[in-house]
Amino acid sequence: MIGKLNYLEKSTRPDLGYAVHQCARFVSNPKKSHHADAVKRIGRYLLATRKQGYWMKPDRSRSFQCYVDASFSGEWDKHRSEQAETDPNTARSRTGYILLFAGVPLTWGSKLQTEIALSSTEAEMIALSTATRENVYILRLMADAKEHGFQLNMADAKIHCTVLEDNMGTVEIAREPRIRPRTKHINTKYWHFVTFLREKLMSIEWISTTEQLADILTKPLSPELFHKFLERICGWRYEPHHSMSKR
Repeated sequence: MIGKLNYLEKSTRPDLGYAVHQCARFVSNPKKSHHADAVKRIGRYLLATRKQGYWMKPDRSRSFQCYVDASFSGEWDKHRSEQAETDPNTARSRTGYILLFAGVPLTWGSKLQTEIALSSTEAEMIALSTATRENVYILRLMADAKEHGFQLNMADAKIHCTVLEDNMGTVEIAREPRIRPRTKHINTKYWHFVTFLREKLMSIEWISTTEQLADILTKPLSPELFHKFLERICGWRYEPHHSMSKR
């Protein structure tokens, strides 16, 4: 079931990213009372939205946009604090990003970070570095296509990516070319993407959390925010059938 859900999520359903990855973490030792029930909930959501995917409505006036977010130590549950003694993943933060081209989702990801972040700013820096790797590959691919005569058919033909980040500390560090004593341990992650900022291949801008589309890939959201981001990303509004909502 997880394999099928992964295929579906990576193909046309970015709205499933967080939930599917959370379930995939436990495939080696699933518990019926928790994990099987969670998979069934995803199945019921899919049943209610079985005719949906995401609508491609390109806006040729827009180039690349990348929404990046991180949930700092998002697996921590204060009501189950004893779990932290045996599960180091409760200390890990989660990266979420979605790359759009002409306003259309191109690629996205939701994954636990492989290293422990010591602050929310550091978690966001790690997320920026992760998203940058995906962005740079695609940006260079598009630039090569232009050099070989492929027409992008866009009003703004410049290959450029605007990275949208909702953590002001991260934006400030990215814009100011210096490492503070308290952040020198993230020197590598910093220079990994700042190099591309200096080359003007990318730019970074602050965005409100209520407009941060990548939030849908990092944590459970309120129904209002989930539906708002779902419509912005996939192009359709979730309206559960009455009989489905009761189940």
